[in-house]
Amino acid sequence: MPVVSLTTRTLMSTPVKTFIGIGSLRFKSLVRTSSLDRSLIKGMAAQCKVSRLDHMVLTVVSLDKTINFYTDAIGMSVVKFGEGRKALQFGNQKINLHLAGREFKPHAKKPVPGSADLCFISEEPLVDWISKFKQLGIPIEEGPVKRTGAVGPINSVYVRDPDQNLIEISNYEK
Repeated sequence: MPVVSLTTRTLMSTPVKTFIGIGSLRFKSLVRTSSLDRSLIKGMAAQCKVSRLDHMVLTVVSLDKTINFYTDAIGMSVVKFGEGRKALQFGNQKINLHLAGREFKPHAKKPVPGSADLCFISEEPLVDWISKFKQLGIPIEEGPVKRTGAVGPINSVYVRDPDQNLIEISNYEK
């Protein structure tokens, strides 16, 4: 891989920025940046954008309890992949499951059960969700309440999963 440039600038004996430009200006490491350097980085950021969330990871105490909650209460499907790994599938996304203390590497710096706050969008009315949660003995944490989603106003109901992650089920206002 050809190195286009290797630059280190100093300001009063303190390195301001160190980077390696590879190909079309991809940076290997940024130490600290000046305002001039930030405009260059912002220009690069305009070229590099994510388009969607593919998967995320939940660290859990019990795979069985987590799978039962998300399949029975939330309507996801369990999928197996790799060497005995499990995930929860919904739409075009999935939630990979890591058992606490046996996380697949690489993983989050401090993977702990109960640290997630997730919002799922549903087409089914919240009254149906509330009824389902009551039938399953899952307490409503809060709601229905008005919130702001990624693309507009939503109405939400909150529950907790077996690891005490906050789970928000929402409908966009029509």
